[in-house]
Amino acid sequence: SAPHVTGDKESACGCAGVYTAHAAVELYAEAFESQGALKHLEAFLSVNGCAHYGMKQNTKKLKLVKKEWAVPATYEFGGETVTPLRA
Repeated sequence: SAPHVTGDKESACGCAGVYTAHAAVELYAEAFESQGALKHLEAFLSVNGCAHYGMKQNTKKLKLVKKEWAVPATYEFGGETVTPLRA
């Protein structure tokens, strides 16, 4: 995710990157689903990194529900705004 403020992104030199933190899990779920690999999503999000770094896994659960939602046009960011992916 690249939270450069909108004014910097929409300028002549423009900062590279796309702001995705607002929907990271949802975007990963969509990508895994498009590849028929939803069964691997939990390991990608919650297991593999912990195993690699020798950390305990989080015991909290997250339930994803497939439904449409509107991405806000902008988010506040340090007194300015960022424009998220799919705004």
